[in-house]
Amino acid sequence: MSRSKLYRVVLVLQGIYILLTALWALADIKSFMFITGPKTDIWLVKTVAVSLISISLFFLLSSTKREERAVSFIAFVFSFGFAYIDFFYSLNKTIRWVYAIDGIVETLFGLLWLYFLFSGSKKNNSSN
Repeated sequence: MSRSKLYRVVLVLQGIYILLTALWALADIKSFMFITGPKTDIWLVKTVAVSLISISLFFLLSSTKREERAVSFIAFVFSFGFAYIDFFYSLNKTIRWVYAIDGIVETLFGLLWLYFLFSGSKKNNSSN
């Protein structure tokens, strides 16, 4: 698979993954909390979900544009930021272990974004 095709596939996959998890929190907070653990600030869960929806839509829409470097950087920061929070708070038992699974997924996405940030020349990045 070519680098530019892989780039678009990763954007779409992560965009869909983020969108589905965010929509789940908004559509059925009870089942979301059954899996992820009880929450005291439901408004905060829903606020984060809305933020995640905007990020996921940005990823999905960006899969058709040529802004690869900026998108890759935003996606990298998002992925490793969420992975850090997932691992830190699941390891100290503030949140359930299931968040560590999300941390693993986000770490994998983050590594792919590192690849896009540091592979290829500026000329290749602008032509993708």
